[in-house]
Amino acid sequence: MKLAARLVLMALLGLTGAMAAAEKEEAPVRDFKSLDEEVQGLKKDVLKLNRELFILEEELLFPTNTQVAVFLSLDSGAFFDLDSVQIKIDDKVVSNYLYTRRELEALKRGGVHRVYFGNLRAGEHELVALFTGKGPQGRDYRRGASLVFEKKTGQKYIELKIVDRENRQQPEFVIKEWD
Repeated sequence: MKLAARLVLMALLGLTGAMAAAEKEEAPVRDFKSLDEEVQGLKKDVLKLNRELFILEEELLFPTNTQVAVFLSLDSGAFFDLDSVQIKIDDKVVSNYLYTRRELEALKRGGVHRVYFGNLRAGEHELVALFTGKGPQGRDYRRGASLVFEKKTGQKYIELKIVDRENRQQPEFVIKEWD
């Protein structure tokens, strides 16, 4: 019986050793999972911090009392196929933008593009927008529009709008201030 007891004891010890070895193999997997969860948590924290830093940078670089934003919108575009737009404020070029087909399709579906965002002191200013593209009958077309506006304390929003005029079969370039 002693031999049988020894064999049973050895078998149990063998099983216990095998179970301990299996637990040791699972430990790195659990450690890896907890490490992965920790890394994911750190990524979320970094993204949150990055967002907060971006907002702070915007506030420091573009205080709300000096902000000016210029947006572009497009009507159906039957009489004008936009290629690019250039924005000048007080005879200084502040933005040049060349549009892709994809961006133009988004604009035709009702999208709005922020062409310029910057600072401007209070007072009277002149904005000139130069539009380049293809006009009626596929001819090269370069047209400008201007607006003299008063910048007061607070944010200022201006819209450049390209509108088709059916009665004249021509595009019209409108600049207006948002309230």
